[in-house]
Amino acid sequence: MSRRPLPGNLPFPSGFRVVESGPMKNLLLLLLVAIPLSLSRAAEEAPKELRGVGINPALGTQVPLDAELVNEAGQTLPFSSFFDGRRPVMLVLSYYECPMLCGLVLNAARENLQKLDWVPGDHYRIVTISIDPKEDAELAREKKAAIVGASTNPAFLKAGMEEWSFLVGKNGSEKRIADAVGFHYKWDTAENQWAHGAALFVLSPSGKLSRVLFGLDFPPRDLKLSLLEAGEGKVGTIAEKLMLFCYHYDPKGNKYGILASRLVSLGGALTVAALLLAWVVWYVRHRRKGNACPASP
Repeated sequence: MSRRPLPGNLPFPSGFRVVESGPMKNLLLLLLVAIPLSLSRAAEEAPKELRGVGINPALGTQVPLDAELVNEAGQTLPFSSFFDGRRPVMLVLSYYECPMLCGLVLNAARENLQKLDWVPGDHYRIVTISIDPKEDAELAREKKAAIVGASTNPAFLKAGMEEWSFLVGKNGSEKRIADAVGFHYKWDTAENQWAHGAALFVLSPSGKLSRVLFGLDFPPRDLKLSLLEAGEGKVGTIAEKLMLFCYHYDPKGNKYGILASRLVSLGGALTVAALLLAWVVWYVRHRRKGNACPASP
């Protein structure tokens, strides 16, 4: 299969004559270097409206648990009230009057989380926080009814109404939390909406950023593995924790994949365990036969 030539290493067109020496050669060399660099820089420059917008997480960062938020019922609660030291927390940053992207993220989260054999409350919690300081509890309540209410899984629907909280900020708390997880956004005056990225943030039971799932595609397996990882061994069965051992997160592919070396190690350990068990069974049977005394005449 032919490989596409890299920039700066393009084949010369038919009839092109290479200048071997002199000022013309130096000029051509300069152009061959300068043009790709100019194109690269132009591609890297974001539009003015999007400068400063992006997601730059630092895993392990502690979120501000003292930040005050208002839930869909109008109650003011500290962010710490959503962390119990046992269950991880799935965080969604959006705003409730977003014309498109936020709805796509929330719908994708619901559709894939409801496919898990876990439900909110038992193994994890979900928190959605509006990044718009002007939004209120009424909008949060309406958005919760629309998103959670569209669930087709009865168990998820019931649990989600209790354990999926839709919140708004108070005194800039939404900005503090967004900054902590590396979620940067800004108001786009021309479009009259917030410019922001798309991701799910997975927090540990103590409120530390454990994993970020980017984009709009959240496979159920990746959701479960990220929650297991964030749970720090406090959630999941032995089999589920064993599954996490065999997978690792690939930041380039934005997904979990099987780690071959761990799979080989696990296979070797299981083989040794099986051989040891077989030896123990043989040894016990042999001892029993050896200790059996013949009946007296």
